Amino acid sequence: MSREEKVWDLEWIKSVIPHRYPFLLVDRVLEIESGQRIVAIKNVTVGEGIFTGHFPGHAVLPGVFLVEGMAQTGGILLLHDDPDRANKLLYFMSVDRARFRRPVVPGDQVRYEVEVLRRRANHCKLSGKAIVDGQVAAEAVCTSAMIDR
Repeated sequence: MSREEKVWDLEWIKSVIPHRYPFLLVDRVLEIESGQRIVAIKNVTVGEGIFTGHFPGHAVLPGVFLVEGMAQTGGILLLHDDPDRANKLLYFMSVDRARFRRPVVPGDQVRYEVEVLRRRANHCKLSGKAIVDGQVAAEAVCTSAMIDR
């Protein structure tokens, strides 16, 4: 399928995946190649509750949030064109090769780039990167299972 050239906003994202504030970690989708890859962004702001305790006076976005953001981005890729998506959920099965390369702080914009490595009926393996200012901040390979709600 050809690359679609448009921007998908927050309301559209909420129509695809069930996550909501404060745990929705994707603000906008920039590119989707159905069944292959997706690019999305997250604007990191100081008002996010996690920064109250991680770390006071030196705010750093926890690495697990970057992995979750990659997973949510992958979920959007897997569900966006499924007509039955309202009745589906994706669960983590594994997170492999997670690497954290640089801190992400308030004011950063995270660019998630996620691609499908392998897809079977109800299982999918995705490779993701979280990029800030052209540098990889985190990367991981995630396996998910799709289940009925």
